[in-house]
Amino acid sequence: MTLIIVIAVIAIIVIFFIVSYNGLVKYRNWVQESFSQIDVQLKRRHDLIPNLVETVKGYAKHEKETLSQVIEARNRLVSGTPQQRIEADNQIEGALRSIFALAESYPDLKANQNFLSLQEELATTENKVAYSRQLYNKTVKDYNIKRESFPTNLIAGLFGFKREELLTIPETDREVPKVTF
Repeated sequence: MTLIIVIAVIAIIVIFFIVSYNGLVKYRNWVQESFSQIDVQLKRRHDLIPNLVETVKGYAKHEKETLSQVIEARNRLVSGTPQQRIEADNQIEGALRSIFALAESYPDLKANQNFLSLQEELATTENKVAYSRQLYNKTVKDYNIKRESFPTNLIAGLFGFKREELLTIPETDREVPKVTF
């Protein structure tokens, strides 16, 4: 009878370890998958930017500095750590805002169908990037909670499951924009 109880306790412990380990693996893979979704949207934006820049160049030949910033940030977007890529993405967002502000100076550009469709595609992509970032941060939060909760934290420490970092925005983007009339 005692042997059966000991075997049952050992079986429960082994099952717990297996279930906990598999749960941590599942969450870690979800984190990687959610970052790859961000990556897909950043790639989409990366592919749209040259078309946008070429369209704007035709109207704003003397605005090369803004266009150069966009291209430079676009090139930095394709390599580096997740946080470095997100920082490059934030720089692209700022440069794209400059391009759209530049469009205000060129009425013909604002009416150009290519520019309008590219602007719409970029707006859609921006929404998808924002959603992907939210999904990533939620997935990282869930993974970190699972990883840090007792007794799963013992298994996480034993098998080297590392804490994942949430994506953050720069302090300058946190400032409330000033609107004056």
